[in-house]
Amino acid sequence: MNAQTTPAAQPLLTRAATAEAIYDGPGSLITLLADQPGLTCNTATFDEGAAGAPVHFHTRATEFFFVTEGRLDVLVGDEITTLGTGDFLAVPPGTKHAFAPAAGSTAQVLVGFTPGMERFDYYRLLGRVNAGEATVQDIKDSSPVYDNHYAESSAWAARTR
Repeated sequence: MNAQTTPAAQPLLTRAATAEAIYDGPGSLITLLADQPGLTCNTATFDEGAAGAPVHFHTRATEFFFVTEGRLDVLVGDEITTLGTGDFLAVPPGTKHAFAPAAGSTAQVLVGFTPGMERFDYYRLLGRVNAGEATVQDIKDSSPVYDNHYAESSAWAARTR
């Protein structure tokens, strides 16, 4: 294809006042920003002690984290790293990971996937589970659709919150 027949990418603007926000667990708010083929982005705001995301991996996308405020514990493989304000981390496909606010801290994080994974419906499912309108089994059943595969980690299980 040449440039004349390839559709041009269109700018995407998400206003804070109209962005969809989902409570996916106690003390955890996801704000949806972009969900398109090249990029999926949201913010995650965690209160102190929030559970965060359990151990999982993706097979098709890199997930990245940029901490805008606070501190975030992130499991990558079998190692836990604490990110602070301004820190950035990219986790390649196939690498198990998890994340939650560090002990005694809150965290605000820009989270993204590239290429985009069309995950907004996954976040909405998490919100329905939190509201008692869906089950954890529904989340497990959605793994192939949203490329979110759960795993185990003794290091993450032993982590102090």
